[in-house]
Amino acid sequence: MSFSADDFAKALEQESYDFRPGQIVRGKVFEYESNGAYVDIGGKSPAFLPKSEAALTPVENLSEFLPKGEEREFAIVSQPNAEGQVKVSLRQLELLKVWDELSEKQRLNQSVEVRVNGVNKGGVTVDIGGLRGFIPRSHLLQRGDLQGLVGQKLSVSFLELDRDREKLVLSQRLVAQASRMEALQVGQLVEGEVVGIKPFGVFVDLDGVTALLHINQVSNKYVRALDELFHIGQGISAIAIDIDEYKGRISLSTKLLENYPGEILEQFDQLMAEAPARREKAGDKILPE
Repeated sequence: MSFSADDFAKALEQESYDFRPGQIVRGKVFEYESNGAYVDIGGKSPAFLPKSEAALTPVENLSEFLPKGEEREFAIVSQPNAEGQVKVSLRQLELLKVWDELSEKQRLNQSVEVRVNGVNKGGVTVDIGGLRGFIPRSHLLQRGDLQGLVGQKLSVSFLELDRDREKLVLSQRLVAQASRMEALQVGQLVEGEVVGIKPFGVFVDLDGVTALLHINQVSNKYVRALDELFHIGQGISAIAIDIDEYKGRISLSTKLLENYPGEILEQFDQLMAEAPARREKAGDKILPE
């Protein structure tokens, strides 16, 4: 029996091409248009690659970027139309790789570099490998002139990474804290600024890292009220007596700098001025056992 062209066409129509969004297929570009290219993916109709889906960044010359006849993997991004044609994307495949890379960096607790590209009420938006991320104002080191950050590169870590919701929330402050904590050592004399006073202790900012000077570590003598000795914005020197990088906690002590119990209550300014010399003179003897 002869197999005519009509028979071939009918057989082709009966062939199942179950293309669906999200599917990865291999194909070759065979024709270009001003707004995209046609790709042979083995279907009854060629797929169409919009120019905007060729890469994460704009492509000027599609024929140079994607030469005719070069086989590549494409992601299907639309249902077949009436003619069975689907739209495909290289950009979506690149985005999948970026999500995978960022997920791995989050798992390893690694920082990434981003570029600020916008400002909104709550913080700044950033580009991170072609994805849109967000840094809340509270997690920026510079919280005043946000517009001045546009165009700058920042080192950040992850607060939230949700691929399904395409949500990336980042923090510059946590990277600074981690870097600062790595540089600290138990027994080190640190300088900071009082940023909070509670009945149980004083919170001290150490270049972006918050440490606690507990009331029991202020003096070798009973301290009646911390707000009688400290005020917000006050400079202070203290000894780091405990550093917990995992929990992000730093404990301080000023009583280790006293020459006698209660000295800090009577001669605060003098004790602070002499703190570096006292720390150096005491050596390892100043450290708690």
